[in-house]
Amino acid sequence: MATIDIHDLSGKKVGTFDLADEIFGAVNEDLLWEAVKHYRAGQHRGTHATKARWQVSGSGKKLWKQKGTGRARIGSIRSPLWRHGGTVHGPVPRSYDYAFPRKKLLGALRSALAAKFADGKLTIVNAFELKDAKTKQFRAALDALKVDKTVLIVEAPNAANHNLELSARNIKGLELIAGNDVHPYHLLRYDRVIFSHPAIEKLQLTLKDTLPKRQRKPAEDEGAKKASAAPRKRARHEKAAEVA
Repeated sequence: MATIDIHDLSGKKVGTFDLADEIFGAVNEDLLWEAVKHYRAGQHRGTHATKARWQVSGSGKKLWKQKGTGRARIGSIRSPLWRHGGTVHGPVPRSYDYAFPRKKLLGALRSALAAKFADGKLTIVNAFELKDAKTKQFRAALDALKVDKTVLIVEAPNAANHNLELSARNIKGLELIAGNDVHPYHLLRYDRVIFSHPAIEKLQLTLKDTLPKRQRKPAEDEGAKKASAAPRKRARHEKAAEVA
């Protein structure tokens, strides 16, 4: 099992955190590509539109009679063949979102975390404890943590850290997000990722609980089987005693 150092906001090491091998192990690049593609499709606004012939302005009167003029026949000035006429088969507003399996999304999240850890771009701090809502002080903390490019800050889901929100909102290239809203796209978009200790602990526990059975450690499966089999044995012994 791999470990990672825990730092405070001054950059000093204050402890270590155990990383589960089934979470921070292999990286599935194909799954990451699918997850990012799905996220960006959902962000597509899809407000593009063109006007059909019934939507453009202009009279519907027939310009000249059908025959006898020597000119091409025409029914309306709104015809797509004419300038300022309607558009044929043009784009219409629609949603680009599509269904994406939750298991694949969680697998992509595990791969994104593993990729950040393998690249040395994952940092954990014990807590984002800020006495004042000062951007300058938080910028100094980021410098102590050796953040020189874009960074993603991940706080615990239910942590009402108002000072952190105010201190981080004016820093360019920084995004603050809750632990339960983390997406693989967020992890791959930013150069560095900084988790608070409660946030990474909660996220790792959630990802371990949602692992497929074939990816879980054998020891965990054996322990679960023993725990589930123990009540059955007691029930059989009690029933045998009643019959005797």
